[in-house]
Amino acid sequence: MMTKAKSGSSNEALVKQLKELSVRGVLMDMAYAGQLLELKCEMPKCYYHKGRESFDIKTHPPTNWAPSADHYPVPKAAGGELKPWNVRLAHVMCNREDYGWRTRINTLLRKGESLEGIAEDLNRKHVQAPHGRNTWTAATVRKAFVS
Repeated sequence: MMTKAKSGSSNEALVKQLKELSVRGVLMDMAYAGQLLELKCEMPKCYYHKGRESFDIKTHPPTNWAPSADHYPVPKAAGGELKPWNVRLAHVMCNREDYGWRTRINTLLRKGESLEGIAEDLNRKHVQAPHGRNTWTAATVRKAFVS
């Protein structure tokens, strides 16, 4: 259920920003309800060179830097729903990159690979490391997987 943003409230400004970006759906519902506090990529690692607070207007298909609803903490692949209690704001690219390495890590863990072995595989395949690191380590793999 969507409620109207209170006049003069901080979420009124956010609702306006999201409308200007052509955002609809759960992110807009969250803004109206005061469940989204700012226009900022909430992914553990934001890849946009212009920063977490910069977004492109949402188009179809969306650009890499358009707003995206990321299924979190329960990923879509694990049955997570696109509901306010399971969504964070992301850039399309940040969401895609996070999903990509999380899926790779999960697959290799299921095969019994060590964290060190996974780090070596990700480095060999030139997968960009999250959390401001240049290379993957066992600790980075674990931190990325549980974040």
